[in-house]
Amino acid sequence: MELRSLGPGAADVTCVGFGGMPLSTSGRPDEADSVRVLHAALDAGMTLIDTANVYCMDDRDIGHNERLIARALREWSGDADGIVVATKGGMTRPAGRWERDARPESLEAACEASLAALGVEAIDLYQLHAPDPRVPLEDSVGALADLRTAGKIRAVGLSNVSVDEIQRASAIVPITSVQNRLSPFFREAIDGGVVGHTAAEGMGFLAYSPVGGGRLNRKLPDHPVVASIARDRGVSPHAVVLAWVMGLSPNVLVIPGARTIPHALDSIAAADLDLTPSETEAIEGAEFSVA
Repeated sequence: MELRSLGPGAADVTCVGFGGMPLSTSGRPDEADSVRVLHAALDAGMTLIDTANVYCMDDRDIGHNERLIARALREWSGDADGIVVATKGGMTRPAGRWERDARPESLEAACEASLAALGVEAIDLYQLHAPDPRVPLEDSVGALADLRTAGKIRAVGLSNVSVDEIQRASAIVPITSVQNRLSPFFREAIDGGVVGHTAAEGMGFLAYSPVGGGRLNRKLPDHPVVASIARDRGVSPHAVVLAWVMGLSPNVLVIPGARTIPHALDSIAAADLDLTPSETEAIEGAEFSVA
């Protein structure tokens, strides 16, 4: 599988990574099945796993996905030292809601809890999950800079940010990567300049929800343009869309989630799919309704 740069201060990783969230939120498989899915992805060559402390059901379940990934890596027969695990801090799950808390003291406590959940001395890539409107961005990023200086995280990333926020954060600490939403349904990371800015700065761009997520993903098999390309190329519509997202820029990596082994392996198949210019143009010009 093609390797791409995750960004300054980080190892190169596979262009398709594993998004851990579906294994720990509503509808999640049992833990043994989840471990088998992760092992199948790792056996197929994935070297990047993306998680977060809040990939769980609610605040009583914080760290579920991190603990699951730690178990999968412990029990895997391969070289776990070669796998990059990225996690995040800055959100909470009271009663199952998604709320922001990027106060420095909260980020420091979240990082300590993630270190314990993952069973590591230092986190490969620690990302601010989202800016908190109640907290100056500089304060939140300053906390991550302190954690990096203390050796608790190796690299700093940002998620759900604008170009201005990336620039402000970069003035405080080197930013390795940015994780924002990007799919044919949601192209604000392109239109708002985030993908272009990260490429120019040598940062990796981690595209989350690259096939639209949940309800929108289920629309792809009936999408006339995507379905036609999938039939012609003998691949799934899911793989076609992942290939399109990765083709937007050499610094873009995709982190689709999966609850089953076939779904995980289908995502990996996208790494070997090179869309033609006409196929790319057809997808770019097509309508992708979110209704």
